[in-house]
Amino acid sequence: MIKNKKLWVVLLIIPMYIVVKLATNYPETVEVIYSKGIYPYIAKLFRYTLGWIPFSIGDVFLGFSIIYAIRWLILNFKRIWKDTVNWLLDVGATVSIIFIAFQLLWGLNYHRVALHKTLDLEDDYSTQQLIEVTKQLIKKSNALHLDIVKNDSIKVVLPFTRSEILELTPTSYDVLKNDFPELAYHPKSLKKSLFSYPQAYMGFAGYFNPLTHEAQVNYLIPVYKYPTTSAHEVAHQLGYAKENEANFIAFLATISNQNMYYKYSGYTFGLRHCLGEVYRRDPDLYDILLADINKGIIKNFQESRQFWLKYMNPLEPFFRSTYTTYLKANNQSKGMDSYSYVVALLVNYLENKTL
Repeated sequence: MIKNKKLWVVLLIIPMYIVVKLATNYPETVEVIYSKGIYPYIAKLFRYTLGWIPFSIGDVFLGFSIIYAIRWLILNFKRIWKDTVNWLLDVGATVSIIFIAFQLLWGLNYHRVALHKTLDLEDDYSTQQLIEVTKQLIKKSNALHLDIVKNDSIKVVLPFTRSEILELTPTSYDVLKNDFPELAYHPKSLKKSLFSYPQAYMGFAGYFNPLTHEAQVNYLIPVYKYPTTSAHEVAHQLGYAKENEANFIAFLATISNQNMYYKYSGYTFGLRHCLGEVYRRDPDLYDILLADINKGIIKNFQESRQFWLKYMNPLEPFFRSTYTTYLKANNQSKGMDSYSYVVALLVNYLENKTL
């Protein structure tokens, strides 16, 4: 009887898989019924329940799960040959439960209507459009930089601790919700990750736990990157699962903040994405545009780059490949390259705006 129950649990993954495949073809239905219907209640329930706890329950759960999984594999290693069917049922039931929970609690958001359609924006742009928006971002970033440090060669140092930034990040969404009511963020559940060192070696600045709805930020990353990274994870909490869309919302949130340090972090975040796309299309033009950027801004960019270089290791390509596979499995066909599509949102949103 127990074995049959396990088999039924394993088989439940099939209808859930079918639902996910159907969701891919009906984004409007997902948007209305799940992303704007059921999901906000799920998200708030978890944030009310766990958000007040000062440390990440998800990280604690993950740590114990890893220890338990290793222990279970060691103790049940011989069963792979001696009791293969039941061993596979145990593993399959676990995978099925995790997959179903992931999809129902958050994962279906990967299949909602694309953000550019919601905002009535184009999803492509010309090189000329890219250049014009990049120039706008350079001008705005330079102005903010000089307002803060009064010297174009000094990098910006944010006058906040990482904990203070986590407390201040919701204020960005308080302003943003005036134009985008669906981005109202309350209560919060934004925390430092207990696994920041492993994340740094894996190349991750933060992550959202879909099973506890906590947003975790790597406490090792430069403070300069904290506003946009924390805002990015909040966007995931609000149901924007795709990385490029979460990046764009992080940009909007930080530039909406009244604090000039947040604005600086947001505008230079957008600038860096656009510069990367300019370099991909025209390296010579990239060098010309780079010369117009204040040296202090370049130093902030270098600060971030040097941080990640410090944690480079032989396993990083494996982690990137694994994450790319995850993204492709969740309706982001370009994998890690999906991040670059934030530029399409930036260009089309900013093209006719005065910064």
